[in-house]
Parts: sequence; C-alpha cells; structure tokens
Amino acid sequence: MTEDHVLAVNLDATLSKSEQKRVQILHSAIELFCHQGFSNTSMDEVAKHAGVSKQTVYSHFGSKDDLFVASIESKCVVHQLTENLLVDASQPEVVLTIFAQQFGAMIVSEEAIRVFTTCVAQSDTHPEVSELFYNAGPKHILNLVKGYLGKVNQHGQYYFENPHDSAVRLSLMLFGELRMRLELGLSTADILPKRQDYLKETALMFLRAHKV
Repeated sequence: MTEDHVLAVNLDATLSKSEQKRVQILHSAIELFCHQGFSNTSMDEVAKHAGVSKQTVYSHFGSKDDLFVASIESKCVVHQLTENLLVDASQPEVVLTIFAQQFGAMIVSEEAIRVFTTCVAQSDTHPEVSELFYNAGPKHILNLVKGYLGKVNQHGQYYFENPHDSAVRLSLMLFGELRMRLELGLSTADILPKRQDYLKETALMFLRAHKV
C-alpha cells in the first residue's frame, strides 16, 4: 500500500472534517520534513501544502516540535507498530514474526531513511531534532518490544534476562544488510527478494536463543 493510498483510505467518509484535516497535515508534514529537513520546514509551508490555514495546523499541533513527533508516530501507526500488535505473549513465534515484517518494512521505507539521514546530517547544529526523532520512533518501538518480552517471560517458554537489551538486539538485527545499503545509496536488487525470509529467520533465531 502506497502512502497516497494510505492517505486516501484515511480520508474516507467515516472521519470528521477535523480528523481529515489532521491526516492531511500529517501527510504534508512528513513529506516536507523528509525532503527539506526539520529546520528548513515551517508551519506556514505545512499549512500551504496541506491546503489548510496556519491556525488549523496550530489547533491540531501546538508547535513544530509536536507536529514532527506526531508525524513520526503516524508512520508507526501506518505500519501497525502499536500496542495492538504486541499483545499475545503466549504465541511469541507468531507475534514476533509479524512484528519483524512490519518493523522491517518501516525501517527501509523512503521516509524512514530520509528522516534518519537528515537528523544525522543536522545533529551538530540541531541535536534537539535527533532527540525528538529518537523518542518518537526508535525509543517508542524499543519500549513496546521491551514490554512485550517481559510478558513473554511470564509464560516460562522463553526467558529474557534484560528485556530492554534484548529489544535492542532484535531491532538492530532486523535492519539487516538492506538498511545499510539504502543508507549508502547502493543497489539492493540482489537482496530484496530474500528480505522476507531474512526477517522471519531473524525473529525465530532470536527466540531460539532465549529458549528455556
């Protein structure tokens, strides 16, 4: 599903006009932040791109910081990386395989790469932007996985001595060679067909390492 398709789905008749405008603002914000960076994007530009007034943007998001955080969080929602995904602690093989596929898709998306590289490029002059990104994206995901692994511990089939560190290991393993090549602007044609197998095998290998 493309981003435009996602936007079209979100802008259906079930949403109020206010909710539709919020989705429009988020869609415009993530596009502008990705292509121009945080410091080069103004609330005026977001309003114009979204086809709403500046007052409307501020009524939904009190500041540019709030809008940036919300746009990052919205990417997690699009890829279903929410509390609803990591629920059933009795079937971690199923749940973590699905998580691996959803997370694996998000971290290699064009938007994720652009935001990350922009934050790195501006980290010396705008470290606060990197912190906003980390808290809204990576830290949010790590906390979700950490909490889930703690619940898995209670079932006695697997044991994670330090759920936070385990969450970090799993997440970084899922980046894989594909993310590295994308960051460097290298060809990925030869490894794309193997991506789904890599994600599934990584999730299952992770669990085997913590089998009781």
